[in-house]
Amino acid sequence: MPKRKLIRLNAGSIRFQMRVAGLGFREGHVLVHRAVHETFWTFPGGRAEIGETSEETLRREMVEELGVDVTVGRLLWSVENFFHYEQRDWHEFGLYYLMEIPVSFPFDHQEIVHRIQDGDNELEFKWVRATREALAALDIPPYFIAEEIENLPLTPRHLVWRDGDLDKA
Repeated sequence: MPKRKLIRLNAGSIRFQMRVAGLGFREGHVLVHRAVHETFWTFPGGRAEIGETSEETLRREMVEELGVDVTVGRLLWSVENFFHYEQRDWHEFGLYYLMEIPVSFPFDHQEIVHRIQDGDNELEFKWVRATREALAALDIPPYFIAEEIENLPLTPRHLVWRDGDLDKA
């Protein structure tokens, strides 16, 4: 199998990547995931590959991670995301879409519903209430999404996000 050409560049201590993620909803909940060694959660998705559209990236990642074909909906946000992680600075270009997850994917609002080994990381998935309060309690970057989860944009919104921006608001 040929080596994947994921969009990630290193420039000294700074790393750039392009990430595509999806927000899937069911019964007032949104699906989130994390690597089990991490303390924070995020929305399912992954790095884009060169030559792949963002919608193709999201569909591929969901087949790999969830084992299901999702329907990619409208683009919610394009984000220039700046953060510090694993002793380095990151510059991430992120695209966040609505997505429809088939009803065959398990739903339980109290338990981890899915686990998978993804390279060196064991990922776990769970459904959480789609409210500002529930997402803020999870530690789920980028943090602006918790503020907007109850009122998603009707047209795509572009923003620049730097960790700590909520502290300045």
